[in-house]
Amino acid sequence: MSQNTFKKKLKKSNAPKSGPRRTIFTWMEEKLNITPFIGEGVPVQLVPPIGFIALLALIYIYSNHRAENMVRKIEKAQQEVEDLRADVTTLEAEYMLSSMQSEVAKRVANQGIEELSEPPIKIQIEE
Repeated sequence: MSQNTFKKKLKKSNAPKSGPRRTIFTWMEEKLNITPFIGEGVPVQLVPPIGFIALLALIYIYSNHRAENMVRKIEKAQQEVEDLRADVTTLEAEYMLSSMQSEVAKRVANQGIEELSEPPIKIQIEE
């Protein structure tokens, strides 16, 4: 019986042509050169604690960022409140000044209306 050469050709053509695949871990291992510290490869038992610490660091950075933004918003709101309070105080002072009897008399003097020097009298009609 003859041998099947077709399957051998398929197996040879499916083989990887460029050696081992490059992953992010192999790239990190090449660039960081941490082999003297941890030996060959990454110890699998260290991945969860390091991942947990990285997660905690990200949460800390995020919360710090949010707190600083909140402080900025609070300071901006306080500044706006102070500006509005100053505006209200100014408007109240102007209103109080403009509603004084002497100021009203000055404004209506050009219309020929004068301030009374005598108190008003009450008119009574008898039936």
